[in-house]
Amino acid sequence: MPDQTNISYCLCGSQRNYADCCQRYHDGDIAPTPEALMGSRFTGFALKLEDYLRSSWHQSTRPTRLNLDDSPDWVSLRIMDSGKTGDTGHVHFQAIYRMGSGWGYLQENSVFVREDGRWYYLKGQPDEGILKPGRNEPCPCGSGRKFKVCCL
Repeated sequence: MPDQTNISYCLCGSQRNYADCCQRYHDGDIAPTPEALMGSRFTGFALKLEDYLRSSWHQSTRPTRLNLDDSPDWVSLRIMDSGKTGDTGHVHFQAIYRMGSGWGYLQENSVFVREDGRWYYLKGQPDEGILKPGRNEPCPCGSGRKFKVCCL
């Protein structure tokens, strides 16, 4: 788990400083959109912020306990689609993680609801798989460099 005090960029992929991006949501600010909440939840999973993740989960589907001890090494987030209509929203994303010497992904169409001005993760349809990047493709770690010169 990355040390929160040493994060210069936000893990959600915004290319912004962590303190100016997801940290404020982790500290209690309200995420203005489902996409912002999804980014902060991804960063929360990467940093293993169990309390934050549970608090951003809708009470009707929130797990009573969340153990992230064996969670993967989350490295990057790709938002493929998002939107909102009234008090419901959706985010289609792909979260990339390291697994041994390779890469995996979790892709999900997530549903969000807004109650009392606050967005919550409600549910999703996850799909996991193995990611096999080509040498000249962007590195899955989110660095922006080619895979062959980064994490190969």
